[in-house]
Amino acid sequence: MLSKALSRLGGSAARHPWQVIAAWLLAAALAVLAATAFGGRTADTMTAPGLDSQRAAELIERAGTGQEGMTAQVVVTPVDSGASFFDVGPARAALTRLQAEARRLPQVLDTSDPAGALGRGADAAVSAGLVSADGRIAVVRVQYPDQSRLSVDDLDALVDLGNRLRSEMPLRIEMGGDLFFAFSDTGGGTGELIGLLAAAAILFLAFGSLTAAALPIGMAVFGLTVGVATMTLLARVTEIPTFAPVLGSMVGLGVGIDYALFVLVRHREYLKLGLEPHEAAGQAVATAGRPVVFAGGTVVVSILGMAVSNVPFMTMGGLAVAIVVLTMVIASVTLLPAFLGAAGSRLAGAGTLGRLLGRGRFGQRRAAAADAAGASGWQRWIGHVNRHPVPYAVGAAGLLLAATLPVLGLRVGLPDDGSLPENRTERRAYDLIADGFGPGTNGPLIIAVDLAGDQGSAGRVAAAVAADPGIASVAPARVDQATGIATLVVFPSTGPQEQATADTVARLRAEVLPTAVGPGPSNAHIGGAAASLSDVGHRTSQRLPIFIGAVLALSFVLLMLAFRSVLVPLKAVLLNLLSIGAAYGVLVAVFQWGWGGALIGLEATVPIVSFIPMFLFAILFGLSMDYEVFLLSRVQEEYVRTGDNHKAIVQGISGTARTITSAALIMVAVFLSFAIADDPSTKMFGLGLATAIFIDATVVRMVLVPATMTLLGRANWWLPGWLDRLLPGRPAGNDAARDGTPADPQVLARSR
Repeated sequence: MLSKALSRLGGSAARHPWQVIAAWLLAAALAVLAATAFGGRTADTMTAPGLDSQRAAELIERAGTGQEGMTAQVVVTPVDSGASFFDVGPARAALTRLQAEARRLPQVLDTSDPAGALGRGADAAVSAGLVSADGRIAVVRVQYPDQSRLSVDDLDALVDLGNRLRSEMPLRIEMGGDLFFAFSDTGGGTGELIGLLAAAAILFLAFGSLTAAALPIGMAVFGLTVGVATMTLLARVTEIPTFAPVLGSMVGLGVGIDYALFVLVRHREYLKLGLEPHEAAGQAVATAGRPVVFAGGTVVVSILGMAVSNVPFMTMGGLAVAIVVLTMVIASVTLLPAFLGAAGSRLAGAGTLGRLLGRGRFGQRRAAAADAAGASGWQRWIGHVNRHPVPYAVGAAGLLLAATLPVLGLRVGLPDDGSLPENRTERRAYDLIADGFGPGTNGPLIIAVDLAGDQGSAGRVAAAVAADPGIASVAPARVDQATGIATLVVFPSTGPQEQATADTVARLRAEVLPTAVGPGPSNAHIGGAAASLSDVGHRTSQRLPIFIGAVLALSFVLLMLAFRSVLVPLKAVLLNLLSIGAAYGVLVAVFQWGWGGALIGLEATVPIVSFIPMFLFAILFGLSMDYEVFLLSRVQEEYVRTGDNHKAIVQGISGTARTITSAALIMVAVFLSFAIADDPSTKMFGLGLATAIFIDATVVRMVLVPATMTLLGRANWWLPGWLDRLLPGRPAGNDAARDGTPADPQVLARSR
C-alpha cells in the first residue's frame, strides 16, 4: 500500500510540476516571512528538573540579585609594558572611562568598577578580584538581564564599543563571557556554503550533468529553508537551544541531498528503460521513496527519543532537528518528483557540459564503459568478500572494535573559551584572566543558600568553601533580606573544563556544604555554567543506556516489519553500534588526546560536550539506517526475484554501491565542512557525523554486511511462522509486486 501511494504521489507531482514547485515556493516564502515577523530567539538554559544546579538557579532568580542574567567580561591591560593600574595615570583614567561607557550601553544592569576599587587602595581592588596582583590586568564585569530579553544587537553594541575605544585608549581590550557564547557566530553559514559546493561537485562527477547535480541541491535548499524557518517559529513558543539551527542545517543538508540522490538514481534507470518522465518519477518514488520514508522516519523517531534524557534543552533541540529531517522526507516525495517531471528526458543523458567534457559520442561511450567497469568492479569486490567471509568479517569487526577502545577514556565536560582560536577576542580575554587571576576565574561557581532564618549559615558556608583545597577565592556573600537567600560567587583553582573542577563541585556538595549548613532548616545548592554542564553530563550518562536500548529495540522492530526477518535487523543493529562506537573513539582521540586536532583547527584538547554523545547516537543511528534500508531493499528485491542468497547479495550490494558511495561522500563533505568552525561543539558534531558515515558506507556496508550475510546464508530471511502471523503487512519486496509497481528496473526491463 505504501508503494502504491508513493507511486501516485510522485507521478502526480511529476505530471503537474510547476504547480507543486509554486506551492513549495509559496510555502518557503510564507515560512521565511512568518519567521522574520513572529520567530523567536534561540536560548540556552542548560539545566534540567531535579538537578542541584537547577535548584540553585531557582534560588538565585528568587533573590533577584541580578546574577540570574547573562554576563560579559571586558578585560584590559596597559599597552605600555611598564604601566600598571596601581599607578594614578593614563591607564587608570582610561579604565574609569571604559567602565562608565559600558555602564551606559542598552540593557546593561550594572558593571563592576575596578577603578573605583583602586581608589580605595590596591589591596581592595585585588581582594575584590577586579585587578590582578601585579596591577597589570583589570576586568570590568558587565551584567545583563536573562537571555530572553537580549539579542545579537546587544553583543554588537558591546563589540562596537570595544572597537571604538581601542583606538582611543592606551589599553589592550579583550572581551568574553556568556553574551558571546549565546550570540556569537559559530561559523555555520560558512559550513553550509562549503558543504553545498562540495556536494554539487560530487553530484556532477557522479552524473556528468549540471541538471542532475542541481536537483538534489535545489530540493535540499528548499527543504532547509522551510525546516529552519519552522524551527524559528517554534522558538517563539518554547526554548530552542542555540546549537539547533547549526545542527539542523548540518543534518538537513546531508539527509536531503542523500534522499534526493536515492530517488534520482532510480529515476534515471527508469528513463533509460524508455519510460515517460512522469512514469519514471512515479516508479522511482515508489521504489526508492519507500526506503527514504522508512529511513527518514527512523531518523525522526531516534532523535525524538532523546526525550528520555529528561533534559529539556536536549529534547527541544532534538524536536527542532527532527522537523528539518521530516521536511526533507516530504520534499523528497513531492518536490523532487516535480523537479524530475520539469526536467523531462534531459536527465537520461550526461547533459550538455557532461558531453562537452566527455568529447561527444566517444566520451559518452567511454563514460558508459567506465560505468560498466565500475559496476563489474563492485561485483568483483563483493564476490571476493563472499568467497572469504570469515577473514573479512573478523578483520573488519576487529578494526572497528580497536577504533572504539578510546571510548573507555571518554570524559564529558564543557569546552571553554580557552579552546577557541587565538584570533578570537574571547580566547585572548580567557588567557588574560587566567594569567592574572587564575584559571578558575573563567568558570565561577555560584552557591545559593536558603537561610530559612539561620542568618549564620551564609558565613559558615563561605568559610567552609574557602577552606576547600579546590577553591581559590570566595567573594563576599550577597544577602537578599526580602527572600532570605544568600549568594556567593566562588572561584575554583582549576579551569572550567578540567576534571578537577567537577571533582571539587562533587566534594562541595557531598561533604563541605552539608557540614557547613548543619541539620537546621537552611540548605545550599551550587549553580553556574560549569556546575550546570557537569550535572547535565551526569544525567545524560545515566540515561544514555536506557535511550540506546529503546532506540535499538524500536529499530529492530521496524526493520523486522520491513524485511520480515529476525537476523537481518539484529545484524543491522549490531553493525550500526560498531560504526557509532568507532566514531566515539575518534572523537576521544582527536578532542581529548589531541591526535590530528590541528587539521580541524583545534588548538587545545577539550572534553566531549556532555550532551553530544546522546545527540550523536540518535542522529547517527538514524542516518546509518538510510544506507541499511536502501541496500537491504535491493538485496531483498534480488532475493525475492532469484531465491539465490549469494546472487542477491552480490547483485543487490553492487547495484547500490555507487549510489551509497556517492551519498556517503556528499554527507562526509557536508559534515566535515562544519568541522572547520571555531566552536568546539560544532567541530565535534561535524567530525563525529562524518567519521561514522564514512565508516558505515565503507567498512560496514561494503565489507561487514556482505561477509555476515554470506555467513548467515538463507537464515538471513528466516522468520518463525508464529511471528510472521503476528506481524502486520508483508515483505517489502512483495508489496511492490502486489500493488502493480515494479520493484526493480530490471524487472520492468524483462517485462518489456
